[in-house]
Amino acid sequence: MPLPLPAVGAVTAAPLAPATAIPGANPVRYRPLRIRASPSTASSPSTSVVSSSRPPPSARHSRKHLAGRDDAPARPSKDRVFFLDVNPICFRGSQRSLGAFARWLALFFAHVSLRDPVVAVFDGAGGNEYRRRLMPSYKAHRTRGVGTGADSRVVDVLRECNVPIVQVDGYEADDVVATLTEQVLQKGYRVVIASPDKDFKQLISEDVQLVMPIPEIGRWSFYTLRHYVAQYKCDPTADLSLRCFMGDEADGVPGIQHLAPGFGRKTAVKLLNKHGSLENLLKTATIRTVGKEYAQNVLIKHADYLRKNYEVLSLKRDVNVQLDERWLSTRDTCNDTGVLSNFILKFNEGEAK
Repeated sequence: MPLPLPAVGAVTAAPLAPATAIPGANPVRYRPLRIRASPSTASSPSTSVVSSSRPPPSARHSRKHLAGRDDAPARPSKDRVFFLDVNPICFRGSQRSLGAFARWLALFFAHVSLRDPVVAVFDGAGGNEYRRRLMPSYKAHRTRGVGTGADSRVVDVLRECNVPIVQVDGYEADDVVATLTEQVLQKGYRVVIASPDKDFKQLISEDVQLVMPIPEIGRWSFYTLRHYVAQYKCDPTADLSLRCFMGDEADGVPGIQHLAPGFGRKTAVKLLNKHGSLENLLKTATIRTVGKEYAQNVLIKHADYLRKNYEVLSLKRDVNVQLDERWLSTRDTCNDTGVLSNFILKFNEGEAK
């Protein structure tokens, strides 16, 4: 008998703290996912596949669709490689939730990544410490250790679904993904980062996009270069510089407003659109006028503060991790349904006890 996912009261996707409805983002449209339950045995998982009531969309998307360039002629699309930021989809609020993980993973496999390569990335032990030394308030409101450990049950499910696992001690998953993204792009692929974390917006380009879990609609939603420009009115290359001015409340990084209340987003966007980056803007401000007197004084007086924000918020691209060519192969999906069905059955049994 088909087992609908989520199971009642057990695997409903929970709200993820950073994820909210994204203006203009493209939700992946699909009908309710159904999984065939198979008995839990010691033998290898079932070889049936995750299915929906209609055939899945093509794994190949046109450049026009992905970049949002309505006036661009269609071109042959590059192959995609997905990086799955696992920790955020394993939580319901501040509590770990295997049900949320199962729900989002099943939808991700069936309607987003399909058979394209997927690499799962976890935070490494002590991954926050480097940034906490620079700024003690960085993620200080989060309990140390929460989200950094890879639950063995989650790891087992991913491995049985033929997804390689990457975790580098001393680094957050964001830094590992940023480093591997550069290596994948050099191989001629496109990259899709599956995560609700807005830190990844600094990586967006025509060949790098995000796909975010949106709890309000229960779907993954693509977020591209077009969506970024429409939302922020600037190029994503300036995203990191803009966040240095605005801060990141979720990560405990204060913006400039508590020091200079009159220096807001409009001023920052205007100056960055003209000067390109925070460093160019700060250097130019020391030799000539770049804006109104108030803005000029803020840039000169708080230059070190803004540079520290930049160091804390920027994703590292030099993590000691190397792309394995095998990770670029088409993913074998034959185990998906059996593994996820058995996982959900065990999860439900554990909840009932």
